Amino acid sequence: MYTTYQKLCQRLTEVYPPSEAKAIVRMVLEDYFGLTLADIYTDKVTQLSADDANELEKIMLRLAKGEPVQYVLGSATFCGRQFGVAPGVLIPRPETELLCEWVASAHDCPFCGLQPPAPLRILDVGTGSGCIAITLSLNMANTVVTAYDISSDALLIARDNAIRLGAAVNFQLKDALQLTATEETFDIIVSNPPYICDSERTEMMRNVLEYEPSTALFVPDDDPLRFYRAIAEYGTSALSHGGELYFEINARFANEVSAMLNALGYAEIEVRNDQFGRQRFVKSIRP
Repeated sequence: MYTTYQKLCQRLTEVYPPSEAKAIVRMVLEDYFGLTLADIYTDKVTQLSADDANELEKIMLRLAKGEPVQYVLGSATFCGRQFGVAPGVLIPRPETELLCEWVASAHDCPFCGLQPPAPLRILDVGTGSGCIAITLSLNMANTVVTAYDISSDALLIARDNAIRLGAAVNFQLKDALQLTATEETFDIIVSNPPYICDSERTEMMRNVLEYEPSTALFVPDDDPLRFYRAIAEYGTSALSHGGELYFEINARFANEVSAMLNALGYAEIEVRNDQFGRQRFVKSIRP
């Protein structure tokens, strides 16, 4: 006899592989309804109240249409914290956690002396939900964090996340392609900009294409480096000397991004892989 859990998983197998369907149903039952794994396997799902059972059915109908579970539940896990998300804001990815870890680990210095160093000035370009900016603010000591995004809706969500998680971030409405030099400088600029080529749409899952914001994902095939170039050019004046520029990148263009950074005068260019062995991150230094 099938348990309720198994029946719920079966309803999603037309949209997701079986293993992913199971993970999604568990996320709903555990995170939203507060059931334990033991509750799930002993079919305590059948003991939900009438209101909760109705809510579960509404959730399942949305999931069966392919809507990402993070949008359905209104939150996504990133670096061990829950970030509010909604349609129009990119769902944080596990790969990007590694980018935050790289930035933070480069400045993990518990024995820097009795006098605290000057605050690190960090800029996150294209912040979306605020996951990078907020994580760096909370995980790194003595920082002043600023974050830009072109979407006012995204900034509302990012500000809410910062308030709820207790992070101090200065969010500003700015277009990454229209950044101009100011007197303000930063020690670190980090960005996970749109980097998937339009021609790669056919390789994307339907739930990503139909629900996540295309402006946060895709770039034209004839100019895939447009965001990297704009941000790197901005960094030639906005970064302090010795300042660090970090990008999450399309693995197809690791060499091209590195060459572009070299042409702009950046030094110590380093490429790192993600957890799947793909070239996913680039770090460079403004001399």
